[in-house]
Amino acid sequence: MKIKTLYILILFCFCASSLAIEDIKQITLDEAINIAIENSIDVDTHKINVEIAKNDIKVANRLQNPNLNTYWNIGDAGRGNPHSIGISQVVEVFKRKHRKKSAIAKQKVSEETARYVNFDLKMDVREAYINLVAAKTIAQSLETEEKLLTDINNIVKQKLKDGKATETDVIQASISLNHVRTQLNTARTNIMATRFQFNSVMDTDPIYDSTVMTFDDDENFDRLLTPSPKSQIPSFSDILALAEQHRFDLKIAQKEIDVAKNNLKIATSQRMPDIEISAGYLFQPIGMSGEGKYLNGAYAGASLVNLPILYNYSPEIKNAKLEIEKAQLKYAAAQNNAFANLSSAYEKLINARVNLNYYTDELIENSKTMMKTSKKNYEEGKTDLTTLVVIEQSYRSIIVGYTYALSQYYSCWINFLREVDVESLEQTASL
Repeated sequence: MKIKTLYILILFCFCASSLAIEDIKQITLDEAINIAIENSIDVDTHKINVEIAKNDIKVANRLQNPNLNTYWNIGDAGRGNPHSIGISQVVEVFKRKHRKKSAIAKQKVSEETARYVNFDLKMDVREAYINLVAAKTIAQSLETEEKLLTDINNIVKQKLKDGKATETDVIQASISLNHVRTQLNTARTNIMATRFQFNSVMDTDPIYDSTVMTFDDDENFDRLLTPSPKSQIPSFSDILALAEQHRFDLKIAQKEIDVAKNNLKIATSQRMPDIEISAGYLFQPIGMSGEGKYLNGAYAGASLVNLPILYNYSPEIKNAKLEIEKAQLKYAAAQNNAFANLSSAYEKLINARVNLNYYTDELIENSKTMMKTSKKNYEEGKTDLTTLVVIEQSYRSIIVGYTYALSQYYSCWINFLREVDVESLEQTASL
C-alpha cells in the first residue's frame, strides 16, 4: 500500500511538473520589457508622483481665500454707529511666482526620476534575460560534453572487450562522465533559478521564458539588443559627451539646484509685507440712527500685514542658501561618480569585447579540431586515455569559458548603457 501511494505521489509530481512547463510562455526581450513596464508597481508609483507634482504647481500658484467680515452694534452703546458687512482679501506680494517656479522645478525632478525608474527597469529586465540565456547556454555546452564523454565511455568499454584497455581506463572514463553530469545538474538548476529571477524582475508569476535559447547564433546579438563584438565602439570622449547629455543623475541633480534656488527666493520674499484690502457696506437702522432715519454707505480700506519687524526670516534664508550649496555639492559628486563609473564600464566593455574575439577567432575552432583529432587518435590506439581525458577537460574549459565570455560581453554592454543612460543603439550610432 505504501509503495502504491509513493508511486502515485511521484506520478503526480511529474504531471504537475509537465503542466508547469507547458504553462511557460516564451517571449522576446522586447516583449519582456513591455510586460515589465506594464506590471511594475514602482513605475506606477512614480507616475503618481508626477501627477502629484503637477497638482502641487496649482497649489503653489493659489490665491488666498477672502474673508467675510461683519460688525454689529447692540444696545445704546452702538447708537449713531453703523453696522457693517464686508469682505477682505490678503494679496501676496512677489510670493506666488516663486512658489510656482519652485513647484515646476520639483515637477521636473519628479518627471526625470520617473524616466530613470523606467529606464532602470528596462536594464534590469535585459540583464535578467541575458542571465537566463547564459544559464541555458552553459547547460547546452555541458550536454554536448556529456554526449562526447558518453561516446568515449562506449569506446573504452569496447576496447576493454577487445583487450586493448584496462579496468582503470573504464573507471577513469566513468569518473569524467559522472563529473560532467554533476556540473550539468547544477547548470539545469541554475536555469530554473535564473528563470524565477527573470520573472521576479518583471513582477509576474514565474511563467515566462526566453525565446533565445543560447548565445551561439550571430543573429542573437540583434535579438538581445546588443551590437556584435566585431562592430566599432565610439571613442571614450564621444561617449562622455553623450553621457553628459543623457545621465539621469546629472539631470536630476541639476534640477534639484533649480529647486533650491527657487526656495531661496521663496524664503527671501517672506520679508516682503503683504497687502490686505477690504470693502463693504455700512448702514444705520432707524432705531440706531441719531437722525431718526435709515442711513447707509460703503467703506474701503487697505493695510500692510506680515511686517518683518519682530521676525525677519533670517534662519529660513540661511537654510535656503545652505540647501543650494548642498545641491551644488551633490551635483559635483554626481559628475565625479559619472566619470569614474563610465570610465570603468567602458574599459570593461573593451576588455570583454577583446576576450570574446579571442575565443571566436582562435580558441573555439582550434580546440574543436584538437578534441576531434585526440578522440580519433585514441580510437586508433595512437594515444592513451589519460591524454584524451586531459584534452577533453581543456576543451570543456574553453567551451564553458567562451559562454562566460559571451555572458560577460552582454553584461558589460548593459552596464555600459546604464552608465551612459541610453537604451537604444541609435543613440550611440549618431556619434
